[in-house]
Formats: sequence, C-alpha cells, structure tokens
Amino acid sequence: MRPSSHILNRLDVTFDDDHAVADAGLVLPATLLEHLDAEATADAVVTRGYRLGRKVVTVLAGLLAGADCIDDLAVVRAGSTDRILPTTPMAPSTIGVWLRSLTFGHIRQLDRLTELLLTRAWAVGAGPGTDDLVIDVDSTICQVQGYAKQGAAYGYTRQLGYHPLLATRAGTGEILHTRMRKGSANTARGAQRFVRETVGRVRRAGATGQLVLRADAGFWSSKVIAACEHHDVRYSITVRATKPVVAAIDSIEDAAWTDIAYPDGGQAQVAETTLAGRRLVVRRTRLAGAQAQLFPDWRHHAFVTDRSGTAIDLDADHRHHAVCELAIRDLKHGAGLNHCPSGVFTANAAWAVLATLAHNLWRWTAILGGLATGPVVAKTLRRRYLRIPGRITRSARRYTLHLPARWPWRDAFMQALSRLRRVVLPQPC
Repeated sequence: MRPSSHILNRLDVTFDDDHAVADAGLVLPATLLEHLDAEATADAVVTRGYRLGRKVVTVLAGLLAGADCIDDLAVVRAGSTDRILPTTPMAPSTIGVWLRSLTFGHIRQLDRLTELLLTRAWAVGAGPGTDDLVIDVDSTICQVQGYAKQGAAYGYTRQLGYHPLLATRAGTGEILHTRMRKGSANTARGAQRFVRETVGRVRRAGATGQLVLRADAGFWSSKVIAACEHHDVRYSITVRATKPVVAAIDSIEDAAWTDIAYPDGGQAQVAETTLAGRRLVVRRTRLAGAQAQLFPDWRHHAFVTDRSGTAIDLDADHRHHAVCELAIRDLKHGAGLNHCPSGVFTANAAWAVLATLAHNLWRWTAILGGLATGPVVAKTLRRRYLRIPGRITRSARRYTLHLPARWPWRDAFMQALSRLRRVVLPQPC
C-alpha cells in the first residue's frame, strides 16, 4: 500500500467552486440578523456613508467568521457565502474607507444601534425580564504594535495599546456596553458616566428586575457608588488597601471571623464591618501546613456593598465577578477585538462596538436557538455550529445549502435554525 503522502502529492487543488460556502453555519446568526431587521435599523440610525446597513452586516458577518482585520472581511465574499447572508457583502476596501470616515458622533450612533438590537433580542426571549440582572464592569488592554495607532499609549500594564471599558452580563457573557479609550487612560476614567449609560441601556432594553453591579478596585470611588445609589442599583465593589480600609479591617475582633471553604493547603475566613457608613465585607486568606512558614501573615480582600445577605454568601458571589474575564476573552479571540485594525482612533472605536455586537449576536443565537443555556465558551459553539463547510445548489428556482453528512451536531443545528426562523418581533403598542 502506498504511503498517504504519495497520494496527497498527486492531489490536484483548484479554487474554482462558485457554489462553495465559507463557514456555512453563518446561516444561523444571519437568520437572526434578518429577523431583528438589523440592516434597515442601521440605515435608519447611522448617518455616515451610503448603504450603511450593508456595511454593518458585512462587518458583523466577517467578525463572526473569524475576521481579525479589515482585509479578513473578504471571507464572506468567497464562493456563494453571500447566499446565506441577509444582504450582499461589500468589499473590505469600502469598509475600511467608511470606518476611517467616522467621528465620535457616529460611534454614538453605533451605540444606539447596539441598544436597539439588544432591546429586540431581549424582547424575543434572550433578556432577563423580571429576574435580577448582574452587571460586571471591567477594563481590558487591547495591545497594538507600532506607533501609527492614534490614541495608543502605555498604561499601567506597560503595554502599548488601548484601554476600553466593558460591561458584561453575568450568566450569558453578553457585552452590554463598551467604550474605547486611549491606552494611558486610568481604569476609573469615565467610569461614572459609563455606569449610568449601562444602567439606562439595560432598563430601556427591558430589564425590570433588580440590577446588581460588581466591579474591582479600579472602579471604587464615591462617584461610581453615587451613580449606583441614584439609579437604585445594588453594588459590590472591591476597595483598595488605603489607611481607612486597613484601620477598619484591624478593628474586626478575632471572634468575628468565620471559616469558609478553601483549597487544600490554605485557610480562609470572612467577617464584616463598616467603612464610612457602608457595609464592608472582608475575606482573609493564608497558607496552611509547612508552607505557612513562608507566608504566615493573612492577606485581606475587602469590598463595599449595600446588598442584603450573609457575609459568606456575598463574598462567594463577589468572587464570581471574575467570569467577566471569560466574556472579554471570547470578545477578543472570537469576535475580532484582539487587534485594532486601523491607525485612526475612531475607526478602532467603531470596530470595538461592532465586535461587541457580533459577540452578542452569537450569544443571542445560542440562547434563542437552544444551543447553550449558560456561558459556554464561544470557541466551542463556533467549531460545532458555525465553521461548517457547505455548498449551495439551485433547482427549480430554490436554493439548497448542503452540509456534511454525519455531522455530529446536526440535530442541534437544525433545531436551532427552526427556532430562529420562528423569531417574531413584538409589535409596538
């Protein structure tokens, strides 16, 4: 029997199939885009350029297909891929010119588009309704290379890049709001306004239950707390080890500490006190056993909150703030925010907003299509349901999308497609 390498060396390769479809699973989010009326909404909301809806849908489709830069958007123009999209995609060069022409006002229009689509997706079943909504606020670093990136600078991480703010929804991994900032921006810069905008957005989108905001020490300020209190938002915010905080922790009596579960080789306790009239929950940890001789002292982690419940339960919930890092990871490595493709700051800001919209669109597709009930890693969903080879054929004036036989997740895919095709927007009163 001949080695397989000999057979492969004799295999002819050509790029000549006009019926092939790149990432045939795009039909799922594209169906949802069509039912949310995204193209017409973009035409009505964004005022810069011609055929804005086509441009927006092209970028969203390309980002869902794994585009990492503007040139990568060409993947949705390959073969017959445009047949499974709600509009004819535009050339990457056209998209690049449009992105570079946007101003801050147009970025706000894209924010408005994101809110409208969020409202519609929540109205058809993806929203929290009357349930509590936990919002995790954080910032991240979008690292860039070279010095031709407008607004890029070195921040506290000593990395060259941008420093956007992000608000995520715990439980689903949706990005509720984003704001691009220059790289040297302090974590708390614009945090108060960002929190107010996020709260207003989710309220207008249909969240009628109690809102809870969780954040790390970078967002601890009287202004952020005042914004939460003004909008009736419960909060849980980590504090820094300032002198008043250290004094408050030192005032806790030894009998007030309660042991909590902790990994082997360590010990953890929780207690609470007050700081400037607010509830301060403190968790302290240290090593146990032989390793305790290296680090025998307690390390303290504290946060202020106005939530009800025991200190142990609140501490456990506050630690779940870390799940926002999973959403940020999926946004960067799955929806195109790992790179900022332009040298113009506003173009990168627009790219960030559209990346969050593409990220959310895939999350809504998974929720409404029944593909996931929780924050499943986006890479898993893409591998199973989006990046599928396909081929378009036409017979009797009807197109058929052919997918691989014996695909392991065929039943879930067809069920999701059926559900998405039944999505109907509620009629305005």
